[in-house]
Amino acid sequence: MQKKGLSKLLAGLLIAVPAGATIIGGTVTGGGAFANGGVFIKLTPPIANPFGPPNSVGNNTFQNNNLYGFDEDQNIVLAAPLNVDVVASGVVSPLPAGSTVASHYIFFDPGPSTSMIGTVDFDSDIVAIITSTGFLLASDFLANTGVNYLNPGARGLEAGDDVTISGARQILFDTTASTPGDYVRVLTVFSPGAIPEPGTIFLLPIGMVAIGVLAKRAPSRRPER
Repeated sequence: MQKKGLSKLLAGLLIAVPAGATIIGGTVTGGGAFANGGVFIKLTPPIANPFGPPNSVGNNTFQNNNLYGFDEDQNIVLAAPLNVDVVASGVVSPLPAGSTVASHYIFFDPGPSTSMIGTVDFDSDIVAIITSTGFLLASDFLANTGVNYLNPGARGLEAGDDVTISGARQILFDTTASTPGDYVRVLTVFSPGAIPEPGTIFLLPIGMVAIGVLAKRAPSRRPER
């Protein structure tokens, strides 16, 4: 019984330490960015950038043909309804309070006016995309990465730009950007297949050792005759 009880406790610890929903890849497939060698690059905060303050995005901080993305906060329970611009099938806008989402930031900051078609893939289902200036500003609480979001009044997409949900776990980015670039936020559900956080990995061997100790202490039963 002791061993069984500890097994349940260990399972509870693993559930209590959340994994993360992550960007798993992407590609640039068309437009001037593709013709000029643009590729998709996943960033990890703190972000080094060629221009502007360290660990910042949003005001001509990259100036190249690449499509970029990074993961923001994870496993967030919305305390209030959240307005979004694009929703997955069966999802309503605003997202209701109590919804749990993971946040990801995707952007294209080419400098001179350049077209770009590309995709970004995630390891969990997409819930919604935020593409408008006001909704991006109102959802910055989902970031929680330490990244500085510069020039927030100029974020979002312009007329003719389009970012859509092209698959259950993929977005299609089809825009023409110049300065300061095009920026969107993608919301996904929690990822059950992501790698556990370091705290979970640390707890696992401790729990297994404890189970082994209790197993040795438990009295053996004689076979029934």
